[in-house]
Amino acid sequence: MDAPVTEKPDFSGLSAMYINCTLKRSPELSHTQGVIDRSVAIMEANGVSVDQIRAVDHDIATGVRPDMTEHGWNTDEWPALLRRVLAADILVIGGSIWLGDNSSVTRRVIERLYGYSGVLNEQGQYAYYGRVGGCLLTGNEDGLKHCAMNILYSLQHIGYTIPPQADAGWLGEVGPGPSYLDEGSGGPENAFTNRNVSFMTYNLLHAAAMIRDSGGIPAYGNQRSAWDAGCRPDHANPEYR
Repeated sequence: MDAPVTEKPDFSGLSAMYINCTLKRSPELSHTQGVIDRSVAIMEANGVSVDQIRAVDHDIATGVRPDMTEHGWNTDEWPALLRRVLAADILVIGGSIWLGDNSSVTRRVIERLYGYSGVLNEQGQYAYYGRVGGCLLTGNEDGLKHCAMNILYSLQHIGYTIPPQADAGWLGEVGPGPSYLDEGSGGPENAFTNRNVSFMTYNLLHAAAMIRDSGGIPAYGNQRSAWDAGCRPDHANPEYR
């Protein structure tokens, strides 16, 4: 067996955003926040700047446009929240599982993230390029892997890089029973969950550091601006077929 790596990487200067998509408004206890706190503690111990949003506390309009006040809504806090998301190297979406699926709040956040996905960065790539994504989930019924697949697919589709094992969570017994932070649940002490949260967090850090140190995702063959201008590397021109 290989010896463990003991030299600690330098993650200083990285930043992370956690969006808690619980259905519970502050200050009500959020079991999802309990799992998020485990990951945040690792981030902060490694010198990472952490920002957090509890989405349900904000007036986030429904829609898939960057600012829904331009499409009939009277108010929309999402544009201001999005600026905080874009300031982070790492995005972690945390959420609860209901009826085996992601919560309505999680879906709304993903839809609003999607609404900005057509914007380009300074290299002519889609705006979320160069950022890393993961997810954390809680519930006392099945559905964790299904929910993680949905979130991680959505994040990579809009431009986030997804490292290995970028999801973690805790499930209690199927059906009624204690939730993660309830007394006697065993959630905070669960070795399987704690291991997966740790691996997820460090994999996010490693991927974000590698992307940062290499100057971002290389801008070759993936620039929307260049494609629209007719520069299409290794793509045969159909006019000459």
